[in-house]
Amino acid sequence: MTTQVEAKRPIPFFNYRGAFAANEPAFVATFRDVLHRGAFIQQRDLAVFERHLAEYLGVKHAFGVGNATDGLIMCWRAAGLQEGDEVIVPSHTMVATAAAIHFAGGTPVLVDCGPDHLIDPNVVEAAITSRTKAICPVQLNGRTADMDRLSAIAERHGLYIIEDAAQALGSKFGGRPAGTFGRAAAFSFYPAKLLGCLGDGGAVVTNDDAIAEKLLLLRDHGRSHTGEIETWGLNSRLDNLQAAFLDLQLKTYDEAVAHRRSLASQYHARLADLDHVTLPPAPDADPRHFDVFQNFEIEADRRDELRAFLQAQDIGTIIQWGGRAIHQNPKLGFTKPLPATDRLFERCLMLPMNVMVSQDDVAYIADAIHRFYAR
Repeated sequence: MTTQVEAKRPIPFFNYRGAFAANEPAFVATFRDVLHRGAFIQQRDLAVFERHLAEYLGVKHAFGVGNATDGLIMCWRAAGLQEGDEVIVPSHTMVATAAAIHFAGGTPVLVDCGPDHLIDPNVVEAAITSRTKAICPVQLNGRTADMDRLSAIAERHGLYIIEDAAQALGSKFGGRPAGTFGRAAAFSFYPAKLLGCLGDGGAVVTNDDAIAEKLLLLRDHGRSHTGEIETWGLNSRLDNLQAAFLDLQLKTYDEAVAHRRSLASQYHARLADLDHVTLPPAPDADPRHFDVFQNFEIEADRRDELRAFLQAQDIGTIIQWGGRAIHQNPKLGFTKPLPATDRLFERCLMLPMNVMVSQDDVAYIADAIHRFYAR
């Protein structure tokens, strides 16, 4: 492993301006087309994107919504979550996952994560009580949880599953896409996501016709296609312009995933010899998993020192969610200790991982990490 010092060059964690510049002519043409047609809310572009997304995932129904948090709230309401119903969810996720359960009337019950940073099936069964109604796996960092074990637990105890697949579009377990294992699922199209729009956006998907009908009502004020108000609903419709931007990028999405997987392989090739760093599973480490690498989350000795060192080299990194798991926010009132998640948040760090990162960038980052631990 070489540690030749290169001239300093900036590698932001995510280059928002670069994401637009890389597709500027196509984005501008799309913008002009949509605006010249005056197609702003629930127009043709949204319907086309929803159809293409459903085809990509192999599901019956896909609906664009304002954001993934709204999408999760609507999934829970459509699935029939009631006041006081408990839902088992990992603490290693964005607070929105638990907030959606809360605002749908349920009670989130937090559990630990496993070595792959996803919900640990080994602790799920012990968290089940007489009030438990569902499990919410979070398909995190572009990886899908062990859905065989989680589905078996749910079936054994008469529970249902709603997936938070915000970070996992295209990820698979056992050849089956994230978002297709439960009654419904939500995806995020936040700009830094695998498939990102130029603002907030999300989608909900389901194979259940009854849930699909409820989701359509919930996202548009409870209105049916006739305009009649049939229930209390939200105003959470994916903007037609954002749908057009997303559909444009979906055409080359598989290429973006392939690039991320190649970057992950490069990280592994260059960092696997470091005892100070624990890497996420490699792209081909387990044939059951097809990971799309929304993020490349490592664990690192002297994490904060490493992060400061990389920042001095103009290499951007982040610790997800402000460096706190959900249960580590004391004002939310969670008291159960989650030792595996606590240990993870002392060590976790995300390295740059997106389509604007090159193989040379990965080599530069890896060399900087080697220099840090060689000091």
